[in-house]
Amino acid sequence: MHSPTLVILAGILAALVTTVFYAVWYFNKGIPGLRLWTLSFFCASVFCASLLMRDHVSEVLLVMLTQASIAMVAYFCFLGSRAYMGRASVPHGYAASAIAAVMAAAAYFTVVQPQMGIRFALAGSVSGVCFLLTAHTLARGGFRNVPARYLFAIVASLHGFFLLLRPLLFKLAAPDAGNGADAGMVALLSQFVVLEGTLSLVLMAFGALMLTNEYITRELRHLAEVDPLTDVFNRRAFLTLLEKAISSTDRTQSGLSVLAIDLDHFKKVNDTWGHKGGDDVLRHFVGLATSCLRNEDVMGRMGGEEFAIFLPNASSEGTRAIAERLRAMVASQPVATDRGPIGLTVSIGATQYLPGDSSDALLQRADEAMYLAKEHGRNRVEALALSRPS
Repeated sequence: MHSPTLVILAGILAALVTTVFYAVWYFNKGIPGLRLWTLSFFCASVFCASLLMRDHVSEVLLVMLTQASIAMVAYFCFLGSRAYMGRASVPHGYAASAIAAVMAAAAYFTVVQPQMGIRFALAGSVSGVCFLLTAHTLARGGFRNVPARYLFAIVASLHGFFLLLRPLLFKLAAPDAGNGADAGMVALLSQFVVLEGTLSLVLMAFGALMLTNEYITRELRHLAEVDPLTDVFNRRAFLTLLEKAISSTDRTQSGLSVLAIDLDHFKKVNDTWGHKGGDDVLRHFVGLATSCLRNEDVMGRMGGEEFAIFLPNASSEGTRAIAERLRAMVASQPVATDRGPIGLTVSIGATQYLPGDSSDALLQRADEAMYLAKEHGRNRVEALALSRPS
């Protein structure tokens, strides 16, 4: 298969990929990086088209267009990877300056001092670096947790290294440009370059689609596990995590405590301040509670104004201290609203895991302690099956 046919095939694939990605982006504009990856594949289509116009466009214009398009392929891919990973965009001035410099140099080595080998090396300089930066950006999070990122990174890094090193292949294959055998080797290498670019295009397209699926799956899991108002775990997810914590406690013989928390007189807050005020109170409480907890502690909204927290590896003294600190913090920091501050207190029940407890039994005992706190006047902490400090 000769090179023009390969270029046509690559151009068709690039155009199809661009169309698919544009359609996916059009209906899923919230997916980070997808628009930039679409622009990257569009630039790949432009690059292939420019190679096919060599008989209809002046050489210098063609060289500058191909240099710009191949650099933009890699640069948009890099920007897309940063957007996907939630990282800030880089200043475009540096990239624009580098691309302009490459285009100017390519024009010089086309018109003033024709050197095809140098132009070839320039074509891979910016793009090779950008693909390596793409790989470095995506290779985060652990292969077992996010394999799609690492597969994309592997393809991008291999393609980046190839772009930077391919001038050496031509140098080794054709040390003497006048040798006919060397010319034949150059033709074979040219076909190999087009095949490698086409394969990289397809693999990176699959990688981008895998990352899109990873993002959608992660969002769906978040919606299924997290309370949308307070951004803590919902009841089902909290119970699942509590079961795992109980299993871990049985294996390691470590401590596990549970706090059941109810916001006092919450119905009155809703009746007085409306549901928006009630929502503000719930979010305010979660923010205060989060500031009291350790990284390993887990909080869930069990329904309405009721919350639960489990504390792995917490002693009885530590459990009491956290519960009391949370109670005092809520009581001392009213909720600021447009209509004035809303005072808030909580009743907290605390308990510790006993061998043989199920998650339901553990939560039931914490609830009983919480209801004792309410019966004894609210704004207090009560404990059941929690050893007294010595």
